[in-house]
Amino acid sequence: MAATTIKSTMRDMGMWNSDRVARRLLLRWFLLLCGGLGALWSSSAIPSFWLMNPAREISAHIAADDRFKTGAITEMLMRLRAVERPALLQPEFSRAEALMTLRAVEETMQRNSLEQIDHGMENAENKIKAALFANPTDSFLWLMLYSVKTTRTGFDLRNISFLEHSYAMGPNEAWVALRRNPLALAVFAILPGPVQDAVISEFANTVDSDFIAEAELTLTGVGWPHRERLLGSLAGVDLAPKQALRKRLSNAGIKVSIPGIEIDERPW
Repeated sequence: MAATTIKSTMRDMGMWNSDRVARRLLLRWFLLLCGGLGALWSSSAIPSFWLMNPAREISAHIAADDRFKTGAITEMLMRLRAVERPALLQPEFSRAEALMTLRAVEETMQRNSLEQIDHGMENAENKIKAALFANPTDSFLWLMLYSVKTTRTGFDLRNISFLEHSYAMGPNEAWVALRRNPLALAVFAILPGPVQDAVISEFANTVDSDFIAEAELTLTGVGWPHRERLLGSLAGVDLAPKQALRKRLSNAGIKVSIPGIEIDERPW
């Protein structure tokens, strides 16, 4: 009886040891598989990571409407398209590619035929739409979609919704505002009331953020028909930027009333 018990115990221990070895082997293979997949992903993703930093920088410069050396955008765009992109980075890649495609087209507009320009704009529009699918809350992409559609087809009431989306997604983004405020003021009269309020507030924020030269160009350009509302919105802006705006306007021979600043009628 005791011998039978010992044999049974030894058999159970053997099965337990066998199961333990099997689990260890399974765990080892699992770890090797994960390591292999990680190495495979890294080999394809690392070049993308290396490329994303300059891509982000270029996207930021495009948003700020900065200028680039001739051919720089096209070269970066070719490098971006040549890299296999993992799904994790797809939204950033899509955004960078869309903005660079649009800028590349804009920079070659004077050298290309109307047919080439339209084809380029159509391609840029498709890239922006794809980028918006991955980045639906990007206010600058919505603004660029509005700009491209207006450039391609002229003024169309249906395109106003893209401008509205831009304000809804990012009403207080400084670099977006510098590009968006003039475009919005150009169609100010047909914008819905809440969007008009956002446009006026955006102009005030532009002045309050010390973008005085940009505010002056906007006010004396497309914003001039709406100057009373624009200038009235400066009531809550700090005195220093209002004085700076007043000085620029005065130097240009333009006299306006800005809340909180007395009009000096003296000619000297």
